[in-house]
Amino acid sequence: MSQEPPRDGDEPEFLRAFAIQAGDFAGAGNVSIAVKNLLKELGFPPEVLRRAAIAAFEAEMNVVMYGGGGQMEVYLSPRAVRLVISDQGPGIPDLDLAMQEGWSTATPEMREMGFGAGMGLPNIKRNSDAFCIDTGPGRGTRLQVDIFPR
Repeated sequence: MSQEPPRDGDEPEFLRAFAIQAGDFAGAGNVSIAVKNLLKELGFPPEVLRRAAIAAFEAEMNVVMYGGGGQMEVYLSPRAVRLVISDQGPGIPDLDLAMQEGWSTATPEMREMGFGAGMGLPNIKRNSDAFCIDTGPGRGTRLQVDIFPR
């Protein structure tokens, strides 16, 4: 997947990192709520809050469910919100398949909790203006999401 450069050479600056714990379904969603609240405090428009919260939640759930733990870093500029999510998981063996809506490797237990609909990566991409993923078997996953205020 390609990565678009930030607009007008406006490279986002690092703001904050959040740890994501593997298998922590009880705390899942806390990081995405913290990201949304941070952006709200900084005055980003509601549309950016909505898109960032969706992308952050889906990415956070993927790390909780499959990523073996990881982190979400937030980078901001006046023209971009950048989320960088990295994990220590097994990596995604077939990215093309994983990008298809409805495809999932969720366990029966995850499905019983209401997860695993196979919409995570497609929803992240849909709510991003730029989307870049680096993954492969045995090397984890790193996802970069850029959202540009309109």
